[in-house]
Amino acid sequence: MVGESNARSGLKWWLAGWLGKGLVDLICGTMRIRVVDFNKARAEIESKRFILAFWHSRIVAISYLYQGWGAAILVSSSEDGEIMAQILQRQGHETIRGSTSRHGVRAMAKLIKTLNETIRPGGVVPDGPRGPRFRVQPGVITLAQKTGCPVVPISYSAKRIKIFASWDRFILPYPFTEGRLIYGRPISMPSKLDVEEQEVYRVRLEEELNRITRKVDHYYGHEIA
Repeated sequence: MVGESNARSGLKWWLAGWLGKGLVDLICGTMRIRVVDFNKARAEIESKRFILAFWHSRIVAISYLYQGWGAAILVSSSEDGEIMAQILQRQGHETIRGSTSRHGVRAMAKLIKTLNETIRPGGVVPDGPRGPRFRVQPGVITLAQKTGCPVVPISYSAKRIKIFASWDRFILPYPFTEGRLIYGRPISMPSKLDVEEQEVYRVRLEEELNRITRKVDHYYGHEIA
């Protein structure tokens, strides 16, 4: 009975991953996406040693455009996180499971080790997995300090979107719409910071993520608070 239950559960997540990836491919593959301000982060992106930071609500187009890069991405241990992990894995990313509430220290240690031992991007959702939305949690600052990787803020929006009534106000573009992917100014963290200095960098990243997200939303006339 336990074996059957595990098999059914495994099949469910397998199907969720493939269906989810298919939906993302359908949407993003038919979108007309313009990249904005890439030159701000060109050197960091081309080095392949950087940490992408993006809000929980903006993962769809970002994971799609970076598929095949083999990014190591921290994903929540929740059931919602399992769906996202299945999709990300099929996009060629490595997922490391954990959050502030479940297995967080162990997951962060594994992510730090992975980025220090291999040349690849990292990915962090600094307001996940439960918010508050658009507020950076301090884990990304620690990650940048321990790896020496600069943090690259990134966001996107689109002309026609569905805004969900979830805690993060998750957005899902419609197929065949136009969108804009926007880069912020990369932020490098010194390896040694006291508590007050860490807060300065945390706020700096939060403000930059919110600035580029507001900018790209306002371009299409969206107000998502």
